Amino acid sequence: MTDTRRKSDFRFFHRLRVRWAEVDMQKIVFNAHYLMYFDTAIADYWRAMALPYEEAMVALGGDLYVRKATVEFEASARVDDVLDVGMKCVRVGNSSIIFNGGLFRGTDLLVGCELVYVFADPATQTSRPVPPLLREMLAGYEAGESMREIATGSWAALGEGAGALRRAVFIEEQRIPKELEWDEHDETAVHAVARNRIGQAIATGRLIADANGLSRVGRMAVHRSLRSGGHGAAVLRALEAVAKARGDREVGLHAQRSAEAFYERLGYAVHGEPFEEAGIAHIEMRRPL
Repeated sequence: MTDTRRKSDFRFFHRLRVRWAEVDMQKIVFNAHYLMYFDTAIADYWRAMALPYEEAMVALGGDLYVRKATVEFEASARVDDVLDVGMKCVRVGNSSIIFNGGLFRGTDLLVGCELVYVFADPATQTSRPVPPLLREMLAGYEAGESMREIATGSWAALGEGAGALRRAVFIEEQRIPKELEWDEHDETAVHAVARNRIGQAIATGRLIADANGLSRVGRMAVHRSLRSGGHGAAVLRALEAVAKARGDREVGLHAQRSAEAFYERLGYAVHGEPFEEAGIAHIEMRRPL
């Protein structure tokens, strides 16, 4: 294994708490569960790279298969321990990708691992060269680079990506009638779309000019598997920057009640009483610029 024994060796961590069902008769974590912990962390590693795994692998023309998994035990974890599982891509070969993992309680390394994946054709499971773009993304993530970029512009420029994401989130997931989703404001609004490094739209929103220096943000949507990754906040900040640049004094929005705490953390305050919109409970919120 490449030496990754210190917590500072890792950029990425997945946090978990040991459950009662995961300990054995010795009251320590049963050894097989450590591989599950590392595999769970790998799933979050792809989210940290702004990649919805299944869709991303289709776009990249392959999939990843475990070739080898090695675990080294230093000490045991116990029920209710809070653990940080670090994962790091340490090598990309012709068709292989090697990750090192470290499971830490505080700063103490309990378990290390090496996972060797092979990039392969899903139909035949024969190996393929790792796509250059995936190779660049892995190196970029480990170097601390951002895994998304945000563009603002017109519906003509960004509507294809924004529309597909809104359709998936609002019409298919939340079952909002399609006739309520599309309106005349799309043609005049400023849209923002966040894309990952392979060009997939992962978050979107729009900004509508209102009266008296007030802008309104709406149609905020984030890919289902990438929520809580900061993408929605980044889109919102990009739209606020547009509003501020054109001289608006305040930004308002109609927040679904389930997202109220999200907007509060970003500086928005409740304005008025709750109401229903498209059959979903909402509250108006505003933030001065």
